Amino acid sequence: MSVARKLRRTTTEAEACLWGRLHNRQLEGGKFVRQFPIGPHVADFACREAKLVIELDGGQHAASTTDTARTALIEAHGYTVIRFWNNDLLANTDGVLEEIRQALLIARNR
Repeated sequence: MSVARKLRRTTTEAEACLWGRLHNRQLEGGKFVRQFPIGPHVADFACREAKLVIELDGGQHAASTTDTARTALIEAHGYTVIRFWNNDLLANTDGVLEEIRQALLIARNR
C-alpha cells in the first residue's frame, strides 16, 4: 500500500475538518486532493490546477528541522506552499479558509 493511501486512511481531526470544507470544489471552485505525492513527499492537500499546497502541522513540527527543506522541494516542483497549525485551524476554521481562499486566488493569477 502506498504512503499516500495509508495517510488517507489515518486522517487527523484537523485534516478531516479541512477536507470537509475543501472537497467537491467548495472553496472558490478549486479541485483539491489530499495526501498528494510530490517528489519524495506527500502534501496534505493540493490544488493541482492552481499549484497550491496546504500543509497542516501538529506539535511534532514545532522543532522540525526538515520542514524548510520539504517546502523548498515542493516549491521547486512549481507549487506555492502555505502552512497552518492544527490548533489554529480547529480554533479559527473560517479565518484559515479565508487565507486559503486568498492564496488560491493569487496562485491562479500567477
